[in-house]
Amino acid sequence: MSGNKDSDGGWRKFVWNSEKSEFLGRTGISWFKIFLFYVIFYGCLAGIFIGTIQALLLTLSNYKPTYQDRVAPPGLSHTPRSEKSEISYKRSDENSFKKYIDSMDKFLQQYDDGGQTEQMKFEDCGDTPQPYKERGSVETDVGQRSACRFSRSLLGICSGITDKTYGFKDGRPCIIVKLNRIVNFRPRAPADNQSLPEALQGKLPPNLIPIHCKNKREEDASKIGEIKYFGMGEGFPLQYYPYYGKLLHPQYLQPLVAIQFSNLTLDEELRIECKAYGANIDYSEKDRYQGRFDVKITISS
Repeated sequence: MSGNKDSDGGWRKFVWNSEKSEFLGRTGISWFKIFLFYVIFYGCLAGIFIGTIQALLLTLSNYKPTYQDRVAPPGLSHTPRSEKSEISYKRSDENSFKKYIDSMDKFLQQYDDGGQTEQMKFEDCGDTPQPYKERGSVETDVGQRSACRFSRSLLGICSGITDKTYGFKDGRPCIIVKLNRIVNFRPRAPADNQSLPEALQGKLPPNLIPIHCKNKREEDASKIGEIKYFGMGEGFPLQYYPYYGKLLHPQYLQPLVAIQFSNLTLDEELRIECKAYGANIDYSEKDRYQGRFDVKITISS
């Protein structure tokens, strides 16, 4: 019993030693020095961290990414998008292709003429492909830039204006293609005909990034049929570039190309590859959407 009392007394004395005025083995001035040391130490660490972040922020622009060396310009994408880039439906069953129609409607809604009437935000940039529309430097904050109008009526029978099913009901589906946005990127038209497929050689107007689709597999060559293109010059006109970013170009509309597959063989899985052609547009085996894409289309009767 006496041993336990001594033990309890030792523990209590360690917590508070009234003779030496010590708490947990240290006097008040000792605890104050330790507290002051850690306040200064962590204050310095916080100051270094904040200073580093502030220095980094001084090197960043609000309007343009500082480093774009890992961006492989540009990506080519299409609507409707689907899992594994596969469009598959039954022509006689409207429910089987309703999701594609809804996707097209939603995407093209921003291209309605009624949404492009405000003069301060939109301007007419011509009905034919023109050179780049320069609106100053991206680094210069002179307010928001106006955007070129792009009417969905340019997409012809794939616009959804006259044919609400975008050709899906008749077994002649349309897809809408665009180049992905990259701040301050200027796509360059093909330098010569040698880089173009035979179907495009000698037929292109200037100031245009053309697009061309063909069978991905040799065995599908006779099953694809005619492919029609709709849009301004049937490609991407240069006056819609460059893009100045969300802050300076919030109402920007990308130029579109509509592609209609008007005579596909039914009850066959067909692989189709589409490419955009430009002097600074490259392709990569590692990225299936860099400058191109391929899509599987299966239409059942």
